[in-house]
Amino acid sequence: MNLLPALDALLRESSVTGAAAEMNVSASAMSRTLGRLRRVVGDPLLVPSGRSLVLTPRARALQPQVEAALNQALAALRPPRPVDIATMRREFTIRTNDGLAVVLGSALTSHAAREAPGVRLRLLPEGDEDPADLRDRVDLDIGAMPELPHDVRSEFLLHHHYVAAARADAPYAHQPLTVDRFAAIPHITVTRRGRAHSVVDDRLRELGLRRDVLATVPTHSAACFLALETDALALLPDAFAARAARRLPLVIWNIPLSLPQSTIAMAWHLRVDADPAHQWLRTVLAEVSAQATAPVRPGIQ
Repeated sequence: MNLLPALDALLRESSVTGAAAEMNVSASAMSRTLGRLRRVVGDPLLVPSGRSLVLTPRARALQPQVEAALNQALAALRPPRPVDIATMRREFTIRTNDGLAVVLGSALTSHAAREAPGVRLRLLPEGDEDPADLRDRVDLDIGAMPELPHDVRSEFLLHHHYVAAARADAPYAHQPLTVDRFAAIPHITVTRRGRAHSVVDDRLRELGLRRDVLATVPTHSAACFLALETDALALLPDAFAARAARRLPLVIWNIPLSLPQSTIAMAWHLRVDADPAHQWLRTVLAEVSAQATAPVRPGIQ
């Protein structure tokens, strides 16, 4: 492989001196290289003809092959060309919960359909997953990130806080949500593991109050529909609740407690860090997340 550029120069120049000048080496060094090439190829390649050199038949036959091989080798070492999003064909596997799938996934899908019709999105639900899945099975994780392995990168997307949602015709639907009323109304909470206790209980206990968790459900969508069939409050992320209220007869309140925000990020493995198609996906997701940080929330009190 080291001989290939020199062979290309010799075949094009038909001259040891000309090839040496092109390769920026001495004529004697190029002469020694020609000797090595003759031994490797098993042909003289360049032979005297009067005061110049001419190519042998074998050299002439090699010339297009050498040129093509060198071009291929150089192409492999060049940076990738900018990806053509409009013609790109790619499938991305993204893991997230149903709330973020609604808030971010719908806008991401819309972008893909409009800008990259050859892209397909495969959204997987959260579970007892391992961030190491990003090494081979998952292209992007979206959610509250645990401690990540050294070979996984992450980027902040958005903060969200929780709000309370109830059916629009609930008995208390048009009353202010005081902390006492918040504690007195049964709650529906979202948890994959069925845990009823959370920081909400800690904050209420500090005020000498307790709540009744009527049901725990694994998805935010299920919490919305349970709230529509009961007088309970569904505790939901603000951006998801705002979108649900646009389609469902729900009323939304800010929760009258000092609760921490949740930090949402995306994570990916180093194997796709420099991939132009994956970079496009991350850029679009960051744009979608920026738009979701200030959702329209009519009716929140």
